[in-house]
Amino acid sequence: MSSDSVITHVVAALAVVVGASYALGALARRFGQPPVIGQLFAGIALGPSLLGLVPGGVHELLFPPEIRPVMTALAQVALVFFLFAVGYELDLGMLRGQRSVTTVSLGGFVVPMLLGAGLVLLLPGPFAAVNDGLPTDATFVLYMAVALSITAVPVLASIIKDQGLAGTRPGTVAMASAGVIDALSWPVLAVVLVGGVHGSAREWAVKAALLVVYVLVMLFAVRPLTARWIGRSGTPVSRQVPVAVTVALASAWATNALGLHVIFGALLAGVIMPRRPDGTPDARLLRPLQDTGGLLLPMFFAVSGTAVVLDGLRGSDLLLLAVIVVAAVVGKLGAGTLAARTGRLPWRESLLIGVLLNTRGLTELIVLDVGLRAGVIGPRLYALLVVMALVTTAAAGPLIRLLRRSGDEPSAPRESTPEIWSGPEAAPGPKAAPVPDAGPLPSGGGGAVPRS
Repeated sequence: MSSDSVITHVVAALAVVVGASYALGALARRFGQPPVIGQLFAGIALGPSLLGLVPGGVHELLFPPEIRPVMTALAQVALVFFLFAVGYELDLGMLRGQRSVTTVSLGGFVVPMLLGAGLVLLLPGPFAAVNDGLPTDATFVLYMAVALSITAVPVLASIIKDQGLAGTRPGTVAMASAGVIDALSWPVLAVVLVGGVHGSAREWAVKAALLVVYVLVMLFAVRPLTARWIGRSGTPVSRQVPVAVTVALASAWATNALGLHVIFGALLAGVIMPRRPDGTPDARLLRPLQDTGGLLLPMFFAVSGTAVVLDGLRGSDLLLLAVIVVAAVVGKLGAGTLAARTGRLPWRESLLIGVLLNTRGLTELIVLDVGLRAGVIGPRLYALLVVMALVTTAAAGPLIRLLRRSGDEPSAPRESTPEIWSGPEAAPGPKAAPVPDAGPLPSGGGGAVPRS
């Protein structure tokens, strides 16, 4: 295929992917679901599981093998911009002095990790059978622990906004805890990739040393230089954005060259990016990258959906899927609820927090894509985990509405809390104020819920 033909096919494929993603995302919102559910279904529908069944080779005509590397590259660039925005907004300072957030974060991270690892250790045969001959070794065990511990911060922000929970104590605690959980999960996933599936101890030590050097350079060289450039008086935003894009892409290249993934470099670039004097992200700097990433993200869904081959699943795989879903729900909803109760929150607010933490969405897909490309999981297990992410994320809306019908509205924090933004599905705004430590409260709370 000539270069002109490749360009023609890529442009056509991009038009179809963006259009289908937007249409199904809007349809999902009409049914009370976050748009990511519809976008993921669009990716699966455009893959071999559905479009591939249409006679006449429509799937191969629309997505010929020659353009898939270009699609993958566009998907990775979208992830760089998207994860940069997530890292730029990550604020672990809200964890200090907040007992309820600390308790929920630890419960929502440790328990799912233990359940994910325990599943593999208890059911080595079924996991070995579904993993397409790939080793179910210590690397795999640690990866499954991470896969069950992730919470989708951007999707969670969208759900909190859509369900009218912005500014309430459950929404604020869940959002802050999800940020901490993911901040703890990414380094563990990095350890999985640095070790490699068949990596030796020497290779691991070399990669780990290079990774430490990279982090130090980012913290003590790139961050001060970036802060000096962006902080110059009179520097227009038109000059700030290219600097941020350069740092994000260069950092993503560095981590990918180290054998990790572009997402880690993008995250760290966002974390070190200078903020405004009040500690909040600069929307003028953030918005262009957010919008660009949001426009290209449908390509990531399409690439991810292409790897989901549902017709290859067997009856025993569906039984394992049920076990994985139960463990995922118990680890997040159950542990999050009990952790919130330990922090002295009312039962219904604790249940709301547990339901919110159980949303995995886009972040889970990123983790699964990393595992598939690194050869840690095979296509069949990848398909099962994608379905698990869909089920747990889609359940959030109905469960929240059920809980809110069962009693009074959840209470707002004792101090006003501005709306939280993260990800491409909500408008940027100020960061969340710290959550006051919850003392004894009447069950169900009594504050009104601000509507978005």
